[in-house]
Amino acid sequence: MLSVTEIEDHHEALSISHEAEMSNSLPGDDQDECLAYPGELCQHLCINTVGSYKCSCFPSFTLQDDGLSCNPGEKINPDFEDDAQNTALEEKATPAPEALNIQPETNNTLQVEQDKCKDNGPCKHICNMVEEEIVCSCSLGFVLLSDGVSCEDINECISDTHTCKRGEHCINTIGSFTCLQQLSCQSGYELKDGECVDIDECERGTHSCKINFACQNTKGSFYCESKQRCMEGFLQDPEGNCVDINECTSLPEPCKAGFNCINTVGSYTCQKNLLICSRGYHSNEDGTRCVDVDECQSATHHCGEGQICHNLPGAYRCDCKMGYQYDSFSRTCIDINECWNYPGRLCQHSCENTPGSYHCSCSSGFRLAYDGKHCEDVNECDNNPCSQECANIYGSYQCYCRQGYQLAEDSHSCKDIDECGQSAGILCTFRCLNVPGSYQCACPDQGYTMAANGRSCRDIDECAMGTHNCSSAESCYNIQGSFRCLLIECPPNYRKVSDMRCERINCFNYLDCQNTALRITYYQLNFQTNIVVPAHIFRIGPSPAYAGDNIILTINKGNEENYFNTRKLNSYTGIVYLQRQVREPKDFLLDVEMKLWRQGTYTTFMAKIYIFITSHAY
Repeated sequence: MLSVTEIEDHHEALSISHEAEMSNSLPGDDQDECLAYPGELCQHLCINTVGSYKCSCFPSFTLQDDGLSCNPGEKINPDFEDDAQNTALEEKATPAPEALNIQPETNNTLQVEQDKCKDNGPCKHICNMVEEEIVCSCSLGFVLLSDGVSCEDINECISDTHTCKRGEHCINTIGSFTCLQQLSCQSGYELKDGECVDIDECERGTHSCKINFACQNTKGSFYCESKQRCMEGFLQDPEGNCVDINECTSLPEPCKAGFNCINTVGSYTCQKNLLICSRGYHSNEDGTRCVDVDECQSATHHCGEGQICHNLPGAYRCDCKMGYQYDSFSRTCIDINECWNYPGRLCQHSCENTPGSYHCSCSSGFRLAYDGKHCEDVNECDNNPCSQECANIYGSYQCYCRQGYQLAEDSHSCKDIDECGQSAGILCTFRCLNVPGSYQCACPDQGYTMAANGRSCRDIDECAMGTHNCSSAESCYNIQGSFRCLLIECPPNYRKVSDMRCERINCFNYLDCQNTALRITYYQLNFQTNIVVPAHIFRIGPSPAYAGDNIILTINKGNEENYFNTRKLNSYTGIVYLQRQVREPKDFLLDVEMKLWRQGTYTTFMAKIYIFITSHAY
C-alpha cells in the first residue's frame, strides 16, 4: 500500500496558569477610641477595649439601655444591695453562721474598693471604681491624656468647640473659655487696649500740610494753619504767601462816579477826574473806569509763529500749540517727539512722530484697535488664504491639509499624497491605486476577491462555489487564483476503484507482473512561485513496511526540464523534491514509479502527480 505525506508545519504552545493568594489583612495596634474622640462617645466614662470600647457611669448613676447615657437616682449595683438586704432579713429570722459571714465579707470588699480611690487614688481629677478597676476621668473642659491618669486643658478656641458669636473673640481659660466683643474704630482713631483713641497725625507726620503751614491736631482729624498772617488788603495764596489784592478790579464799585480807582499796596485810592490806567488797561468810552486791553484781539501781542495768544487781565500769555514746546534758545515752539520722550508707553507696537502729535502702527498680522494705540490680531483665515484648512495664530496664520494631502512648497495649497508610491508595496498585497486624498487596493481581475481588511486578496474557490466550467466527467481542483479540470481515466487492463485510483486487472506473465504498475494513484499538489528550494513536496513508501523492504524511485515522465528529483530517506521511504526555482506559474504532471523489493519479488506502483505552481498569494 502507498502512503503520501505532504510537508506541514506543526506548532505547539505551552500555557502555564499560576494563581497566588496573598493575605490582605495585616496585624495592627488597637485604636483607643476614647482618646481619639474625647467626650463624644460616652456621657460619663469611656473604657477602651480591644477593637472597640464600652461606656460606664459615675457613682449613683446607672448605664441606660443605649449603652451611652447614664440615669441618676439609682445605685451603681442594685443587685448587690438587694442581696445585702435579703441577707439582713435572713439574719433576723435564722441566725445561721453561714448567713452571718456574708455581710462582713461584702463590706470588706467595698471598703477595699473605696480605699483604692481614696484622695482620688492615682487620678489627677476624678477616681471611680468600674468592675473592680480604677478608671480616671477629668473635669468638664479637660481631656484625659494617654497615660490614663493626667488631664489636659481643652483649648475650645482652637478645637472650635466654643460658643462665641460673630463679632466676638474667643480667649481660652483653664477648663473653659471667654468671649470678648471685637471693636472697630472710625477713621482717625485706632484700637488700643480695647478702646478707640485719637491718632495724632501731626505727631506721626502723616498730615498733608505744606511747608508754610503748621499742622494742628483735632479729634479724629487735623487742619493746616498758615504760619504767616497777612495784613488787610492782602490775600494768602495756597503756598502761604501774601499777595496784594487789587481792589480796583475785585470790588464792584470801589470809587464813586467821576473818580478813578488807583490800586496801592495793601489798599487803593480814588482820584477825582484823573483816570490813569495801568499797563494793560485803558479807559472806557465815558472815561469813568479802566478796562482790560485784549492784546490777542487787537493784535498787539508779540507771540511768535506757531504760538497761541491767551488774554489775561492786564496782560497776555503766549502758549505753544498742543504737541509743541517752547525753545528758549530759538524763542520758538518746536515739535515734541512723543515717541522719543515716552518710548514704549504710547503705542503697543510702533510709534511714528508727526508734527504736533504722533501716530501708532502695527506689525504684520495685526491691525490698529479703536483706541489708536493698541494692536489686535487679524484673523487671516476669514479671507480663505489656504486651499483646504486654515488655523489662525497670534499675528499670523497656518495652512494645513486634510488626511491624504500634504502642504505644497507655497505653504498655501495642498497636493495629493501618493500613498502607493511612498509605501513600497506595504499597503496592498497585489496592486495599489492612488486616489485623491487616499488610496485603494485592487486584486487580479479573475480568481481573487478583496478580503475584509481591504488590503489583501482572498482566493476564490471556484470548485466549491460552482463557478467552474468543468464537464461532468472531469473533477474540479481549485488552485491559487484559478482552477483546473482534471480527467481521471484508467488505461487498458485497469479498473477504477475510486475517484483517484486505478488497479491492474491481471498480468499475463512474470515479467509483465513485475514491470507494469499494480496500482496507479492520482495526486494534486499546489505550490507558489516563491517556494524555497530545495523543497520536499511528496513522500512515497509502502504501508505497512516490513524488514527487508527496499524501494527504487524513478520519474518516468513530466520532468523534461529537470525541475524535480527523487531521493531515498531510507530503504522503504522516498521523497520527490523541487530542486530548481520555478519563476512563473506552470503546471506539471509527473509519473513517479516506485518498485518495491519484498521477499525476492518486485512490485511496481505508479503515482501520477499533478503539480500546479501558481503566483504567490496576494
